[in-house]
Amino acid sequence: MIQISQLKLEVNHNEKQLVSKICKTLRIGEAALKSYQIQKMSIDARRKPQIFYIYVVDVEVNNEKQVLAKIKDNTVQKIVKKPYVFACTGNGKLTRKPIVIGSGPAGLFCAYMLAETGYCPILLEQGEDVDKRSESVEKFWREGTLKKYSNVQFGEGGAGTFSDGKLNTLVKDKYGRNRKVLEVFVENGAPEKILYEAKPHIGTDVLKVVVKNMRNRILEWDGCVLFEKKVTDIEFSDNRVKSVTINEEEKLETDCIVLAIGHSARDTFDILYHKGVAMEAKDFAVGFRVEHPQSLINNEMYGSIMADKMPPAPYKVTAKTTSGRGVYSFCMCPGGYIVNASSEEKRLAINGMSYSKRDSKSANSAIIISVTPDDFESDNPLSGIAFQRILEEKAYQLGDGSIPYTTYGELCDVIGAKNTLKSQNSEFFKEFERNTKGSIKKADLSHFFKKDMMESFVEGMNHFDKIIPGFAHPETKIYAVESRTSSPVRIVRDSETLESNFEGLYPCGEGAGYAGGITSAGMDGIKVAEKIASIYRPIKE
Repeated sequence: MIQISQLKLEVNHNEKQLVSKICKTLRIGEAALKSYQIQKMSIDARRKPQIFYIYVVDVEVNNEKQVLAKIKDNTVQKIVKKPYVFACTGNGKLTRKPIVIGSGPAGLFCAYMLAETGYCPILLEQGEDVDKRSESVEKFWREGTLKKYSNVQFGEGGAGTFSDGKLNTLVKDKYGRNRKVLEVFVENGAPEKILYEAKPHIGTDVLKVVVKNMRNRILEWDGCVLFEKKVTDIEFSDNRVKSVTINEEEKLETDCIVLAIGHSARDTFDILYHKGVAMEAKDFAVGFRVEHPQSLINNEMYGSIMADKMPPAPYKVTAKTTSGRGVYSFCMCPGGYIVNASSEEKRLAINGMSYSKRDSKSANSAIIISVTPDDFESDNPLSGIAFQRILEEKAYQLGDGSIPYTTYGELCDVIGAKNTLKSQNSEFFKEFERNTKGSIKKADLSHFFKKDMMESFVEGMNHFDKIIPGFAHPETKIYAVESRTSSPVRIVRDSETLESNFEGLYPCGEGAGYAGGITSAGMDGIKVAEKIASIYRPIKE
């Protein structure tokens, strides 16, 4: 097979033009082209308003050897495709079904792979199935009625179900797990374009369909999926897992437990800590979510001529501040919404969310500030959770239960920060509409974080304005608090066995500290499933 990179075509090209470009690059007629498959498609807007789509394409041709012999172009090379293989090489006998705790991407993919290959896993989820969960979440946004164990953080699909549904990852992958995650999504209802888009996303509306279809596949393969089943205890014997207790009454014995509990499973972290499971506090980040007109972002990313002709533009910005703290964008949502993502009473956390069309008129992103265990009040492994809770309680109080917000100009005025960037791209803010899920309330956020963190935030915002003029405009909306960026805890696991300090206990995914986002969490779920399959043979053979 031949791979061609750096195929450049204008924005308004069609498939015929792509085929023509492939053939021209290979110096062949169309009759010699057997097939092609797009591996990657990205947007090149470096010379706006001239914007191009850049392709990486895998091609099958007649007389491949002869075609390659006449090509002297480093963008054309021969490749050997290695499809992903899930190998069941274990000889151990499972006396009881494996249990996967949590139906977010890590748990869902782990259970999916185990079910497909005959291991008959039991998937336990403390929240509701995605349909009931959606009703509960919508009611919360309308009325403020929070369900503790079924909300934006908990329930089928995990926290990613109510997000932008980003599927890009920076995790290096030589085993094909990344591609496998995307392929499984497509097999279960996601659009095929996620297989090749440089920055693929699904959107919360499509994710709901996909996770439901994945659940049904697990059931078809004799797996078991149980909702509203909260794990309230884990029992060990002779340093090995023995059982889990559900809803304080039902006990299930097992040979292995996958802990795919998500980054907000605070009460489960507490259970594990008191059981002696090895854990450590880790670095993460907290901050505000900022909101701009999407038209402003499009204008700066694509130029005024192309702004209305392109899909909603994302951005990524980073800064190293004079305090030494990193400030950067996180979970940027083009055409998205800011949502109340709380999971505990009297505590408020927010997130960003988009539907598949990304058709709101707002762009939002978390602008977050790095924190380390040195910022926490103790050396307890759960001290990062305590740090989050303090911020979330403060946000709840400032907003009287609603999302507290202010403008960047008002924040700077109160703390006396210098903001000299007041006139840039003001025209985009004249009809600026907020797009939020859940009630909001104007509040003073000028002293929300301690002094050096607030200074770092302002320094970062003003730096980003030099990259995207108007980013630090006085009318930019600032919302609190983005506190659930990643897990504040790492559940220690062996790099080879993937087990914790208890045999048969497999920490997995974002909540355990081994992933960051939907795709990487799914990949880690597959990785843990592979490990189990390397030890045990399937129950169904």
